[in-house]
Amino acid sequence: MRILMLDIDTLRPDHMSCYGYPRRTTPRMDAIAAQGTRFDQYYCSDAPCLPSRASLISGRFGIHHGAVGHGGTAADRRLSGGPRDFRDWQDLENFHHLFRKAGLYTASISTFAERHSSHWFTAGFNEVHNVGGGGMESGEEVLPVALDWLDREKDREDWFLHVHFWDPHTPYRAPEAFGNPFADEPLPDWLTDPAVLERHMAMTGPHTALDVSMYDDKESPQYPRQPGKVIDMAGMRRIIDGYDCGIRYADQLIGQIFDRLADQGILDDVAVIITADHGENFGELGIYAEHATADPATCRIPLIIRWPGLPGGQTDQALHYNVDLVPTVADLLNLSHAASWDGRSFASTLQDGRADGRSHLVLSQMAHVCQRSVLFGDWLYMRTWHDGYHLFPSEMLYHLSDDPHEQTDVADRYPERCAEGARLLENWHADMMENAGSTVDPLWVVLEEGGPYHARGHLEDYLVRLEATGRHEGAAALRERWLKNG
Repeated sequence: MRILMLDIDTLRPDHMSCYGYPRRTTPRMDAIAAQGTRFDQYYCSDAPCLPSRASLISGRFGIHHGAVGHGGTAADRRLSGGPRDFRDWQDLENFHHLFRKAGLYTASISTFAERHSSHWFTAGFNEVHNVGGGGMESGEEVLPVALDWLDREKDREDWFLHVHFWDPHTPYRAPEAFGNPFADEPLPDWLTDPAVLERHMAMTGPHTALDVSMYDDKESPQYPRQPGKVIDMAGMRRIIDGYDCGIRYADQLIGQIFDRLADQGILDDVAVIITADHGENFGELGIYAEHATADPATCRIPLIIRWPGLPGGQTDQALHYNVDLVPTVADLLNLSHAASWDGRSFASTLQDGRADGRSHLVLSQMAHVCQRSVLFGDWLYMRTWHDGYHLFPSEMLYHLSDDPHEQTDVADRYPERCAEGARLLENWHADMMENAGSTVDPLWVVLEEGGPYHARGHLEDYLVRLEATGRHEGAAALRERWLKNG
């Protein structure tokens, strides 16, 4: 059996044409979606990059594997400790080892492990190809390696190939020669309301409208598609088009992989898995061009699976985590489940279309903010321990069917829904800690070490910038919240 996994960084499903986006961003991936199963409510349990992939390949929540941040102790996977044998059980029970156990030759083309010093990601691969860009490379550096590998292995009948493209990730980097196929297409309607942008321009926090470059509005001539701020519709177009061009460019590269497989006469026989690590904020909670929160904007990701012999043309609306992919693939490969996995298989959905999802999801983010959220029904309940200097209240509530872009916090109007969300979160936490193998929630580790990595050491300079850009009230509120105790 041959299996191709396409890992497209920072890919929001609602910016993919196969998920209903009006711009034709993913024509080559759309064709695979039509032949397979598209999962519409699939989320990374832990965001962003490093925590998401740690959860995906381990089949475990971040509260269990420990790698929930981008720096400090919680950027590393927990040691196995006493149960570690000659080889670490965490590496032997991970996603990539499933394919080895099924008798497939495994290879990865990705710079993720080096970018985040997360070399556990490579466990289970026979080959690892690193083009050396540390995640800053454009896809034209990745594609030749993938095509060369397919040419070299064209006679091998059993393989798993993981190909990782970064193009939709900030800074938006599609080559200038690619042009802009969306220059004459409208922007998302809700972002063209001047009142929305005016409100966002008054907000504080990294990656808000005046600080798209995190804590300032600096731009790099190397990345002309990436604005430093959004203050008008020209800036809004630049940022949305920049992101969408990254997606379309990655799709074009992926199409060349499909073409090579077709030339080899095997495309229809290859299983294809298309997914991402996280999405991207575009105005949700006032944040732009970052994957900074524990909400659908950041945590909802695509999953498309075309598996030879299984039905095609299916869509699934049930709730799933990325940790559920590990046992699902194990079932498809007729392999046993590991006791360590938190995931639940949804192989039955692929096999006969049966909905087999979860009643609610808990989403976590510890790199930009310290936040956990509960997605239940039409509601998103958010609990924040560190606001990443966005002045979020400790509790927020959004009614997603009425307010999908999280613009109006209704916590004060629906205390009973907040209580329901808090109860679900507390029950989840109690269940997780009972089987954590540690008495310490990694959330507390992040807080004890100074808060989320991307907020550490920036406050004083950022307060000066807020004052200089007329956001005096925000600066005063941040001082009151974060400096009142010295």
